[in-house]
Amino acid sequence: MADVWRSQLGSRCADWMSRLPAQLLDVPLWDLAIPGSHDTMTYCLDQSSPVLHSEPRILTALDHIVPCVIRPCIKRWATTQELSISSQLDSGIRFLDLRIATKKKDSSWMLYFAHGIYTLLTVKEALSDVAHWLDNHAKEVVIIALSAFDDMSPAQHNNLIDFLMQLFGKKLCPRSESPSLSTCWNRGYRVILSYADPAGSEHEELWPAWDYWWANESDPNLVISYLEHKKETGRPDGFFMAGLNLTEDTRYVLCHLTQSMKSMTLGAYTVLMDWVTKQRPGLQKTSVNIICADFVGIHTNEFCEAVIGLNAKL
Repeated sequence: MADVWRSQLGSRCADWMSRLPAQLLDVPLWDLAIPGSHDTMTYCLDQSSPVLHSEPRILTALDHIVPCVIRPCIKRWATTQELSISSQLDSGIRFLDLRIATKKKDSSWMLYFAHGIYTLLTVKEALSDVAHWLDNHAKEVVIIALSAFDDMSPAQHNNLIDFLMQLFGKKLCPRSESPSLSTCWNRGYRVILSYADPAGSEHEELWPAWDYWWANESDPNLVISYLEHKKETGRPDGFFMAGLNLTEDTRYVLCHLTQSMKSMTLGAYTVLMDWVTKQRPGLQKTSVNIICADFVGIHTNEFCEAVIGLNAKL
């Protein structure tokens, strides 16, 4: 039965939660294997955007001197996804890593996503796309982590939280729940949302920040060693993310101006995917929950199918 279910994933990842075997429907979502995208919104970085002031000083200085050189370079290295947010969800991604920033000296109060530079799409546009996608996929549950919040004022936090409440409303699963798919379906929950700022703590519908295991290494073997060490220390309670994403530093970028994060990821892909296939979800100390990756659409849909397929081990 597990082999049959795995073989059907390729054409059904857009609605994979609704097609899980019945015995998994009452399992808490933090005991399932769930595919996630690291820095979800970087597919729409704006090459005309200034470099974030929080980036290393040498990059902001070069941005003032040779923006026509430094901005394309940063875009190549900061882009970690190519699929749109709805296409990522169609491919089976159920965890979205959304890092928010406001532009300095921007009186519009518009919020964007950022990774080195800002995105073209605004926060409200992207989250509205998620809400629209959920309307067309009645039994799927999306887990969202909002973080960073660079240069946001208390008033902007309040405005964003009000928008989240209006957009998702009763679809937001409160943090008092231990959500399984059957619980979410019975109570109408569609979104589990972490708000990694004290501004969200007063709202029962917003969860605190979750653990994200991030190796901060460019060598895939060191990333795997880090994740294995974290597993041996024991999984956290609740949701947590194992990040397969590679990380470069400023010196590496400046020494590899013509390369990109995609070329680095492709070179490490076999090593990272081999680790994925050996994992197991569940209650055990070394179990995994959400596994996040860059360029989740490369090699057809192999990453999402592999992570979802781990649930056959339960």
